[in-house]
Amino acid sequence: MSSKKLISGLLIGAAAGAVLGILFAPDKGTETRKKISKKSTDFADNLKEKFNDFVDSVSDNFSYAKEEATELYENGRQKVSNVKAEVTKSLS
Repeated sequence: MSSKKLISGLLIGAAAGAVLGILFAPDKGTETRKKISKKSTDFADNLKEKFNDFVDSVSDNFSYAKEEATELYENGRQKVSNVKAEVTKSLS
């Protein structure tokens, strides 16, 4: 099981448990609705934070891959220039 699936499962399970715990608590309806609203807001904020962390991670990985590709391209270009220079020099 991947860690992403595990984390998602834990978050969903925690949210479901919190909602069920609130629903079965002996409070007035208005208090229960306030608690559900608070818990759902907290859950949404946590989910947004996790999503932003994921997007940042993907962005960082993309930037790293782009830098590596640029470096590889420049190294290849330099090697081609060196080979051309050697061929030109040997033909002269």
